[in-house]
Amino acid sequence: MTTAATTTSGDRLRSAAAGLSATVVAVGLAELVAAVVEPSASPFAVIGGQLIDLAPSWAKDAAIALFGTGDKIALITGIAVVLVAVAALAGILESRRAGVGSAILGALGALALVAALIRPGAGPFAWLPGLVAGVAAVVALRLLMRTVHPVPYLRAEHEERRRFLLWTTGTAAVGVVALLVGTAARGATRSIESVRALLRLPKPVVGAPAVPVCAELDIQGLAGVVTPNSAFYRIDTALIVPRIDPADWSLRIHGMVEREVVITWDELLALPMQEAHVTLACVSNQVGGDLIGNALWLGYPVRELLARAGVDPDADMVLSTSSDGFTASTPIEALTDDRDALLAVGMNGDPLPLEHGFPVRMVVPGLYGYVSATKWVTQLEVTRFDRASAYWTDRGWSERGPVKLQSRIDVPRRGTRIDAGDAVIAGMAWQQHVGVEGVEVRIDGGAWRRAELATPISVDTWVQWRLDWSAESGSHTIECRALSADGETQTSDPADVVPDGAQGWHRVEVSVS
Repeated sequence: MTTAATTTSGDRLRSAAAGLSATVVAVGLAELVAAVVEPSASPFAVIGGQLIDLAPSWAKDAAIALFGTGDKIALITGIAVVLVAVAALAGILESRRAGVGSAILGALGALALVAALIRPGAGPFAWLPGLVAGVAAVVALRLLMRTVHPVPYLRAEHEERRRFLLWTTGTAAVGVVALLVGTAARGATRSIESVRALLRLPKPVVGAPAVPVCAELDIQGLAGVVTPNSAFYRIDTALIVPRIDPADWSLRIHGMVEREVVITWDELLALPMQEAHVTLACVSNQVGGDLIGNALWLGYPVRELLARAGVDPDADMVLSTSSDGFTASTPIEALTDDRDALLAVGMNGDPLPLEHGFPVRMVVPGLYGYVSATKWVTQLEVTRFDRASAYWTDRGWSERGPVKLQSRIDVPRRGTRIDAGDAVIAGMAWQQHVGVEGVEVRIDGGAWRRAELATPISVDTWVQWRLDWSAESGSHTIECRALSADGETQTSDPADVVPDGAQGWHRVEVSVS
């Protein structure tokens, strides 16, 4: 191929199409191989995982603010868009100078290969999908370029176009079919869902108190006091949800302990389980945000397992590790005091959903999830803050992450229009492991009025509140603040989520007509 060969816009389009087709078949074959040998080595997953790991705190915060729990879908979409652009460019460059585009696509395969190898817990065949992607892309691109620039005079122009279309669409079709087969193969091997569906969790020896009748104020638009599993927020670093067979799971407790302890799934389930309602919150939750939920958890107290290991008195932190390599630094007092810090196996009466940590996760009241709520947990290392650091603390977040006193307005929603007359203002308030004593509301900067507080389930859960309001026509600003059980008043000083959680009063603007 020569530089002169690509002179028209039509040639450039065909070259770009060749690059796209080569990339589609490479991605499809790589995803098929990953589905068969090691799903966690999917090129999309490993490259996306590296992007998540390398992203600065502000980028992660911005992604959650923009996309919420859809941040992973947005990331995968972004990767796909960039890949399409690079593939088209590679085709055009290959047309102008043989080997340039091939080198670009081969480098992408190598990037996927290296990213898979350096991921925590990489298996023996983690390199294979990336290798397949790189080789397939280079071979396909070089073959397709022959149809972009055929040997002169051998075929009529319409025959050349037909041959080009057949080869490019056929190649892309092979990639799509491979991707679909890989998806089906991954689904066919997802026996973990079947295992989970057949699980029967043990009855708790210590059951949670019943949810008080007066815990629900029954106001339309107000969040329920217990969050269904399907609606519970999900924020983590796993692009592909780990699929762990409980029969293969174990937890290792080591570090600054008298004796190392390893506990298996069967051994864990044989221990006396207990239930507790606990509200979990993400440190990335903005003031008034919805990255928070409350559930009934079933598990075994972490303090009992730490006692079995014998904790060194000089230890002040437990570094928990997920099967995907994520780590969290939990102050040891939060795991050894009387709070319901659980090694959880159940959520709202069912085994943990896969995306919420199946088979085992941590639940710790009073701390943001990034320092406590490790999903798919496999290790607890007893250590010190001056000897070890965790995933998000390495990226600029604080070490300990206690939950701040917060409240929000659910009804009426920001920017809504309501009718003049009798109305209700309602919302939620929380400070886990401390408890909420009251909520105050003010309208248009007037006097603070005490809201009616529902009966809380416990100090470890959020609580609903309401205030009756005679709404007058016009635009109004509504603000709320919570009062904690230990006498603290929610601060008005605004703060961003970095480094230890957002703060400030939640306010909404509403129109009354």
